[in-house]
Amino acid sequence: MSYIVESVDVEVPVRVAYDQWTQFEDFPRFMDGVTAVAQLDERTLEWHAEIAGLPAAWRAEITEQIPDQRVAWRSTEGAGNTGVVTFHRLDADRTGVALRLEVEPDGVIQSMGDALGLVGRRAAGDLERFKSFIEERNSSTGSWRGEIDQPAKAK
Repeated sequence: MSYIVESVDVEVPVRVAYDQWTQFEDFPRFMDGVTAVAQLDERTLEWHAEIAGLPAAWRAEITEQIPDQRVAWRSTEGAGNTGVVTFHRLDADRTGVALRLEVEPDGVIQSMGDALGLVGRRAAGDLERFKSFIEERNSSTGSWRGEIDQPAKAK
């Protein structure tokens, strides 16, 4: 399993950065290898990507979403991953975006890529491309301001 922590500062207000991140279907515009993301409902995303030259698909559940603060998820089918992205107001026009990601490689090729640190480099590159994308626009392509609370844990 890979544990990845990456961050980037973006030159937009926290609301703009957060609002853009909630536009999951735009992820292929700045995430390397992601070919499509479909938001099936408020909590469920279906991902399609190319990993090490091979097609991959998975579903993820948004487990927590707090406007201008954080979005957390976990995969429910397919490629195993869990993560959270947080948004930190640095000043009125700058935001720190931090990503924590846990990825479970699937198969020999993904395990080799994981061992070589490719997942971490891809995540760092994705954040840099997000930075370029949002700073060039200086506005989000949309927004979703709803809140998703973590489900209560069974006792």
